[in-house]
Amino acid sequence: MTTTRELGRTGQHLVPMALGCMLMGTDTPEDESRWILDHFTSEVAPRFAAEGGPAALPMIDTADCYAWWRHRGGSGGDSEELLGRWLSAPGRRDRVFLATKGTALIGDLDGVWGPGESAEPDWALARGRFVGAGRQILRDSLDASLRRLRTDHLDLYYVHVDDRSTPLEETLETLAGFVADGKVRYLGWSNVRVWRMERIRALCEKHGWPQPVALQQQHTYLRPRAGLGNASIVEAELLDYLRERDDLTLVGYSPLAKGVYAPAKRAGHWILDESYSGPDADARFAAVDAVAAEVGVTPTQLVLAWLLHQDRPRVLPLIGPRTREQYEATLPALGVRLTDAQRAHLDGAGA
Repeated sequence: MTTTRELGRTGQHLVPMALGCMLMGTDTPEDESRWILDHFTSEVAPRFAAEGGPAALPMIDTADCYAWWRHRGGSGGDSEELLGRWLSAPGRRDRVFLATKGTALIGDLDGVWGPGESAEPDWALARGRFVGAGRQILRDSLDASLRRLRTDHLDLYYVHVDDRSTPLEETLETLAGFVADGKVRYLGWSNVRVWRMERIRALCEKHGWPQPVALQQQHTYLRPRAGLGNASIVEAELLDYLRERDDLTLVGYSPLAKGVYAPAKRAGHWILDESYSGPDADARFAAVDAVAAEVGVTPTQLVLAWLLHQDRPRVLPLIGPRTREQYEATLPALGVRLTDAQRAHLDGAGA
């Protein structure tokens, strides 16, 4: 069985796969969301016990902005509100490791949506309107998340998008205050460049503020195409950085790359054109297909198993199922054992 993941060097052990709840409360109906949450916490989590310690907790991950873009007129908070209702059952809050994020709400949604009921939001415009990581914004965002989640504290609180318009000292001092006040146990960062993370860590050390223990970035088996320039996707420099810093756990979101590993979905998949297309991706797909056939699992399950086997750096894959069927399809990966030869085949594949 795949072993647990320690969060940085905190001593807090987690189930080795985290559950992302982005679409709960919007695309995923409440009854189906509750079934997934119940199964993950009551059926999956008990399989894992931390080495020499208490049972590992299942990480439940959300954000205050989830998922405003799923329906016109939405402003976020749907996922947190659903989780708050689910967490209100006696004793349930203490059996999960609860993470949410702030700073990626859209400050002004006017004009973000195109004309017509079926229109998609203009993401280029929306990304220029994030509320950011100023002191009062963070305080208001955290308090609103706590209200929606019906809890008095979070186990992990992320800065969701890096805000370069606010001095880092202001953001970090505010976050340190959340920890001092007991509203947050641990801090994390998401969608951030390596040089910014190093600056964050240096300021925390200088001022005695709590260091981030989690870094949430987009991470999968495919490697980003040359020249992509996407701050959210893990690339070689970040992997090298994390190998030298075992106090910072990589939480990998979109580990299954929107379903692209299913052979029937690859042709024309938007994520390939946007982030991963090219000879390197072709070679990685071939390796996945070959090893998956050898092991007797689907390519999607094989990719998740490969991520679960990573130890330099350690990776906590964050799945985000929309349906019960998608969720159940990930679970066999927890029991897959890859041989050294199979891992070497996968690790070495590429153009």
